[in-house]
Formats: sequence, C-alpha cells, structure tokens
Amino acid sequence: MSADILTFGCRLNAWESEVIRGHAARLDDTVIVNTCAVTAEAERQARQAIRRVRRERPGARIVVTGCAAQIDPQGWARLPGVDRVLGNQEKLAPESWRPDAPSAVADIMAARDTAPHLVTRFGGRARAFVQVQQGCDHRCTFCIIPFGRGPSRSVPVGAVVAQVRALVEAGYREVVLSGVDATSYGADLPGRPSLGQLVRRLLALVPDLPRLRLSSLDPQEIDAELWRLLAEQERLMPNLHLSLQAGSDLILKRMRRRHSRAGALAAIARARDMRPGIAVGADLIAGFPTESEALFAETLALVEEAELPFLHVFPYSERPGTPAARMPAVPVAERRVRAARLRAAGARNAARFYASQVGRTASVLAETAQAGHTEHFAPVRLAGPANPGRLLAARITGADGRGLLAEAL
Repeated sequence: MSADILTFGCRLNAWESEVIRGHAARLDDTVIVNTCAVTAEAERQARQAIRRVRRERPGARIVVTGCAAQIDPQGWARLPGVDRVLGNQEKLAPESWRPDAPSAVADIMAARDTAPHLVTRFGGRARAFVQVQQGCDHRCTFCIIPFGRGPSRSVPVGAVVAQVRALVEAGYREVVLSGVDATSYGADLPGRPSLGQLVRRLLALVPDLPRLRLSSLDPQEIDAELWRLLAEQERLMPNLHLSLQAGSDLILKRMRRRHSRAGALAAIARARDMRPGIAVGADLIAGFPTESEALFAETLALVEEAELPFLHVFPYSERPGTPAARMPAVPVAERRVRAARLRAAGARNAARFYASQVGRTASVLAETAQAGHTEHFAPVRLAGPANPGRLLAARITGADGRGLLAEAL
C-alpha cells in the first residue's frame, strides 16, 4: 500500500501535497497529513483525521506536516499514532521522504526557501495550482500564518513559467496562481517585478494556456499592470476574489488591514468598470473581537451594496499568540449566527448572478463527467456527459440555489 496524503487548508497546501506525492512515491503504508492553522476548526479536522487513520489503519505510519505542525511540532508529535512531524520547509525536501527517514520530530526550520519543484499532476483535479509566493511580511492581528509560513518569498518568474508550461504540456487547461499574500509578489526579487508583470510574461510565454486565474488578492495592493491585464486579457478569467475580512473601518483598523471600506468598494467598482460582468468574491470574518451588532451591520451592508456573489465566510477563530486573541471576544454562538447571515446575503447575491447568466454561452472547464465551472467560477451542472479536464462551450439553460444548468454545444 503506497503513501496517502490528506490535505487541509489553502491552495498552497494542495500544490505542496503534490510535491510531497512525488517525493514519497516509494513509501509503503504511510499516511501524510498536511495540516492548516488558519482556524481552530482546521486543526480539529486534522486531529480527527489522524484518529480515524489510527483506528482504520493501525499499522500505517503517520507523518504530520504543514502550518500547524510548523507552529506546534511537539503538540502534534504527542498525538497517539503520529510517527513523524515535519515543518513546511522539510516537507518539500526529497531527503525527508526516504524510506529510512527516522521517526520523531524533525529539526523544524524557519520556512525560508522557495526552491522550484515541478508538479505535473494534481490527483483527480481538473485545474492546477501554482505557488508563486508564500509567507507574509504583514501582521494582521488575527493571523497566525506568518508564524507557519515565515516572511514573504517570491518564486522567480522563470520558475513559474516553467511550472505552468509543464502543466499545460501535461494537459491542464486552467491554472490558478496562489500565494499567502500574492499581491506582495516580487518585492524580494531582482528588479522587483510585480504580480501584474508576472502575469503578463506568463501569458506571453505560455500561449497555449487557455485559462489563468488568481487566488485571493489584497484590494489595496493590486498593481496597475494587473488592472490593465484584467481589462484586456480574455485568458485572465473574469473572476476577482478579494481578501476583505470586514466592511467596517473600525474593525479593519483593529485587524490591522491595509484597506478601508471605501477602498474595498472602489476596487470592486473599478473591476466591474474595467471588466463588465466580472464575478467578484471575498473572504470575510464574522464576529471579530469587539465587533458590535452595529459594526457587523456595516460588513453585511457592504456585501449587499457591492452585490458580492461568491463569499468565503469564517466565524472568527482565536489563534494563541496573536493580538486579536487578547481582545474582548464576541460569544462563539453569535459568531456563528453572524457568519450564517453573511452567507445568506452572499447566497442571495449569487442567485441574482446565476439568473443573469441564463441564456448566454459560457466556457466551462469540466471537472467531472457532469459538472464544472464557468470562466466566472460559477458552478455548472451539465445535461450530458463531458470529458473531465476539457474546455467546452455550453449554453446556460437555467439556474438554482446550487449554480447553473447547461447544455454542451
């Protein structure tokens, strides 16, 4: 029995799990748990998975890695059944996955390198993720990730181009550029290329890539070149996902975010002006410490005013060691209620967006035989079978609360 990988958290972890898969191909009866530390719930799910593996595969070797392991290696090593703990830097090193690698906690190093690793398979996925940046130099008061990922480091343009070219040659039709703080891309590289400059060169140097998408962006730091490309390049998908977190200026200040409510609305308006019909999404935290009902109402009003259809909503989760964890807390039950209200507002916006797509022809990336996503990242259910991984033109015939209905042309 070969190594299995359980991946939690972000797209960077998904890409890194594929790097690990290549290094760990010779391991027998091993389960690798690639953890996330963004929320307590993400850590709980990883611990639950470890307990399940220990129960269902008592003879398997369990290796824990990822951000949670980087931050608290001894705590994860103490879990029954865990044989080895690796940090974020060690998990990408081929020597960490030799069959004779010792059990126990590895010497966890601060994550510093962004050595290129070519990945050409994303097991079972139709779209590929490419790491262009990781780590973060900012210190949002709620976030523990800089402790797990280290300072901001960018992957050189040539390495990104080589990775995307390899994926296209392997048959992938869509690539997502991912990073912890992607808009900080290039500040540590010679010449300080911006994220927009990376995207421009990538589209020029890999002309056979049909669809390029970007992961979550800081609205304050989108550079001028990226705005131009969003307006001009059809291969850059009409889908912008923003790391907003809140719609209240006071809460944004207490989060130590770099944008204001007005700045967020201006970025959304600019995107829609430059790329009519673009789908805009956002990350939001519900129930941040000190958030009163009135302050929460400002975030809810932003979602409604901006008509944001695609939301990633998280109830606030205390992360020990962060400034926000020491602030006056909102009751957990209230955080969940507010998160549900935000999701309901997003669902209403999504329903209107889906309805606006009925009757048009969309480009769909088939991810299963009968489902995929449009260029706007709207989920689609197809009336007939399709080949996963293929791009197809489809007529949108209907919409419901789960997305769009379509027929392939």
